[in-house]
Parts: sequence; structure tokens; C-alpha cells
Amino acid sequence: MAETSQYCTVLVTVPNGTIAETIAHALLEAKLAACVSLFPVTSIYTWQGEVQQEGEVQLLIKTDLVRFSELEAMVRSLHPYEVPEVIALPIVAGSPPYLQWIAEQVTGA
Repeated sequence: MAETSQYCTVLVTVPNGTIAETIAHALLEAKLAACVSLFPVTSIYTWQGEVQQEGEVQLLIKTDLVRFSELEAMVRSLHPYEVPEVIALPIVAGSPPYLQWIAEQVTGA
């Protein structure tokens, strides 16, 4: 199994596909992400003491954890929410060729 602790997926939820695509393209162009997958979701959450339900778009971003701070800063600069979701989840196992591809996309390795 390849060393995977440096790789992660980052979850970001946005209000619509236009914003999702804007953030995805910006991250890819800045080499902060290797791939961004977009999924329509329904989010049910508590905000300011009230339960909310909204249709949103979930970004699943594949990257290297060393780029997280830069990635978070870019997402926050482009995101319309006061408190955007930006959560990194470690990749605990992965295909070595795929992980190498991530590395090449975000670090130029």
C-alpha cells in the first residue's frame, strides 16, 4: 500500500452549480486540486438557531494535505457563505498510480 497520509479529499458545499464550477476551475488552475467532483445534495442543518433545508452542490476535492491552507484561503475568497464548509478528510488507502497522479497535479512532481 502506498503512503497516503499526505493526500486528502476536501468537502465544500455551495449554493449552486455556477459557484461550484467557479471554485473548481480556480482550484485546478492554481494547482491546488487534482480533481473536483460536483454532486447535487440536500443539506439539512441548524443555522442561527433554526433548522434549514436547502438544495446545494457538494464539491469533492482531491488534493495533497500540504496545500490545504492555500486551498481553504481560495475557497473562502470565492465562497458566498459567512461560514463555508471546508473539511479535509484523509485518504487512508489508495491506488498508487492514482495517488501519484494527484501528486503530479498539485505539486508538479
